[in-house]
Amino acid sequence: MADTLHSLIAFCRDNNRVCPMPQSWNALFEMLPNRKRTALGWEPPLPLILEAWEHTPAPLKTLRVVEHLEWAEAHGALDSVAGFLRGLPEEEWLHAA
Repeated sequence: MADTLHSLIAFCRDNNRVCPMPQSWNALFEMLPNRKRTALGWEPPLPLILEAWEHTPAPLKTLRVVEHLEWAEAHGALDSVAGFLRGLPEEEWLHAA
């Protein structure tokens, strides 16, 4: 059964998941088709890793993941992104306390 955007977002929030850990989140970002640099940064926005990791609250990380999932759906990559995310071991996810 193919994932829908709604079912994949629900999966990413199950078990108190916040977002993939930085290396996995970057790999997810690299999977997104049609990424492009703009005058103000990137479309879609970059994952909140590196310096942003320590300074960004969990809810904003979750929202950024949702943006990446929406981008994947809009650009025909939801199935591959879903397979990647569903295949991550639990320790590759940041969890809310």
